[in-house]
Amino acid sequence: MDFMYSSTRDSKAKATASMAILKGLADDGGLFIPERIPALDVSLAKLAQMTYQETAYAVMKLFLTDFTEQELKSCIQAAYDSKFDTAQITPLVNAGCAYFLELFHGPTIAFKDMALSILPHLMITAARKNKVSNDIVILTATSGDTGKAALAGFADVEGTKIVVFYPKNGVSPIQEKQMVTQKGANTHVVAIHGNFDQAQAGVKQIFADKELEKTLQEHGFQLSSANSINIGRLVPQIVYYVYAYARLLASHTIAEGEPVNVAVPTGNFGNILAAYYAKQMGLPIRKLICASNENKVLYDFFQSGQYDRMRKFVLTSSPSMDILVSSNLERLIYRIAGNDAEKNAAYMKALAEDGKYEITHQMKQELADFYGNYTTEQETAQVIRDVYEKDGYVIDTHTAVAKGVYDKYRSETKDDTVTIIASTASPFKFTRSVMHALDPECASTADFELVDELSRIAGVKVPQAIEEIRSAKVLHHTECTAEEMPDVVKRFLGIGDAMENLSQI
Repeated sequence: MDFMYSSTRDSKAKATASMAILKGLADDGGLFIPERIPALDVSLAKLAQMTYQETAYAVMKLFLTDFTEQELKSCIQAAYDSKFDTAQITPLVNAGCAYFLELFHGPTIAFKDMALSILPHLMITAARKNKVSNDIVILTATSGDTGKAALAGFADVEGTKIVVFYPKNGVSPIQEKQMVTQKGANTHVVAIHGNFDQAQAGVKQIFADKELEKTLQEHGFQLSSANSINIGRLVPQIVYYVYAYARLLASHTIAEGEPVNVAVPTGNFGNILAAYYAKQMGLPIRKLICASNENKVLYDFFQSGQYDRMRKFVLTSSPSMDILVSSNLERLIYRIAGNDAEKNAAYMKALAEDGKYEITHQMKQELADFYGNYTTEQETAQVIRDVYEKDGYVIDTHTAVAKGVYDKYRSETKDDTVTIIASTASPFKFTRSVMHALDPECASTADFELVDELSRIAGVKVPQAIEEIRSAKVLHHTECTAEEMPDVVKRFLGIGDAMENLSQI
């Protein structure tokens, strides 16, 4: 019997893994969620002897049961190959009283590569399995990293087109340059006049537009998503937490069964949700440390039980976390509501209409696995300086948020459990912010001069992802408002009248 998925808003809406990956979002606007969390079926000692690719199969086979062994192994081998600059795929670095899980060794130097390297292969395999003849249109909103990783993964993949929306002035200069220089005849990049939440809401509205869906079908297209709302993004992320634990066990840093803590810089809640799922599978995780920047909607939620997006949106030096609507939190709400789709749907309706909801006391008790806190911009910069001065190790702004929150947790609780910090991006992706933290006098230095200086002080070679955009030509110039997003998609697909008066970069 295939392992099935249901919608967080209608438990009767069922899908196989492959169909859930293809659809991305359930028809009712809910997220696909596994009907149960499977237990790991190999011992931790055996996992400690496995490669990353072997670990990926051991974990993912439990969730993607309608993929054959050959199909899944083929997807894994195609994803985790020489495009990563280390055979370990996700090495661990001991610094600052913790173990930094470097998730940025893929082609776009951010953790999104871990899932977006495999998603195109899963999606094309799923399309064949379900006899889909339409072209798949990947529609994605990004706060910076997902966009480039998705573009790189889907570029020139036959049978697909990809449209990425990002907030103009809401990503780092390096992130923007990576996206707007992306090659591929099937790739489209659009800057919207607004923030990430508006881009994300616009994408969700397009998915919910049944009239547009019908029009797309008539022209041979169907929508899917590469955002972390797609279960095909979430399942591969579970793997690296299992692998990290196994590496600590293999190095005799921990004993078999000994618990660890995991600290994750958190915006859309997908990355820490993957760690939560790993814990539910039996991985010995004691505390899930949810780290926020000054957009501290999740910290406030864990403190009060009330999720309230009605607040000032802050542009920070960790832009991938500049989010007020954490989409993947819905999967956790569904679970702590007793897998009650009706109750979850009511919360999501309240969030959409009133901008907030408040969970029950009983549900709040179900959050005991989590600790939430945040760092200010000043604290984030100080963490970058401290880690460099004490350990000679340079971390990016998002990782610094996680390290800063971990330090607060450790100070408050005196918990000295071995801790894994998800290091979600290379410092080269946020060179200006990192260098400003290390040397505030560098403000007037040009971006790529800062890249070379960072390389010098960190003792790390400039990543290929950065080298190739030094002189790359800007290929994408479209800008639009959030309201114009559906028309932009139709224009790219050659449907209806071409939009007029689109502003250009």
